[in-house]
Amino acid sequence: MLLLIYNVDICDGTAIKDIVERTRPDMCVHMAAESHVDRSIDSADIFIQTNIMGTYTLLSTFLPYTKNHPSFRFLHVSTDEVFGTLGAEGAFDEDSSYRPNSPYAASKASSDLLVRSFIKTYDFPAMIINTSNNYGPCQYPEKLLPLTILNALNHQPLPIYGNGQQVREWLYVGDHVAALLLLLDKGRLGESYCIGSHQEQRNIDVVRKVCSILDALVPIDHSYADLITFVADRPGHDVRYATNSSKIQKEIGWKPQMNFDDGLRKTVEFYIHNREKFDKVSHARTRIGLTR
Repeated sequence: MLLLIYNVDICDGTAIKDIVERTRPDMCVHMAAESHVDRSIDSADIFIQTNIMGTYTLLSTFLPYTKNHPSFRFLHVSTDEVFGTLGAEGAFDEDSSYRPNSPYAASKASSDLLVRSFIKTYDFPAMIINTSNNYGPCQYPEKLLPLTILNALNHQPLPIYGNGQQVREWLYVGDHVAALLLLLDKGRLGESYCIGSHQEQRNIDVVRKVCSILDALVPIDHSYADLITFVADRPGHDVRYATNSSKIQKEIGWKPQMNFDDGLRKTVEFYIHNREKFDKVSHARTRIGLTR
């Protein structure tokens, strides 16, 4: 199998059109996005540009292409954050209202709506995917898990926003990929699908579990949990996300396979073995996102 990699800006319509004409793809899985909430708080402009205008560039490029390629399909990968925040009960599903609470979430909600408008107006062959928190190997160090693991290995403070009681539903990256591949084959065009694991964890509990794994794998003279430091909360921090993924389970038979504790251990082990590589981007672990 021949693998071609093109490193281009998705807002560059000329470059995107050239790639499409060269490769004549059967499908597009649109996962390109600015994705860190804290950075969107400090500087929303790049999120607006990439997530909204980048998505529009792809849609406007592929629209004429679909006229001569009726089997083409477009998978727009988004987030459950577009729905806002939940209380102690309930879960988001495909009929949930859009109530984004951060510039990042607003930019993704906007891109979702652009895709929806192309589906309804132009009969564009797309699906919209709203997924819960991904985790696993190779995640960029600004995210909670790699940030916690790498800081701990370097004996640096482990920041916990606010009281750490915020709840997230954690989806292992391998399970997410499996769902996307099934949707490309069996998903219904024009539909939205929520993908989640039904494995909810409080942020503080996740960090403590990481510390416990590190205590066993890379022991030091005290527990890594001693490095936990509570810091000022993120402005507008959503309290809880949870996703009802019964639609995708019923329609195409997908179910998450990875237990959170097992996936977490695999993730910790990955960063232990690849620590030097990720330490080179230590700037990504600097606290941002406090601007109001």
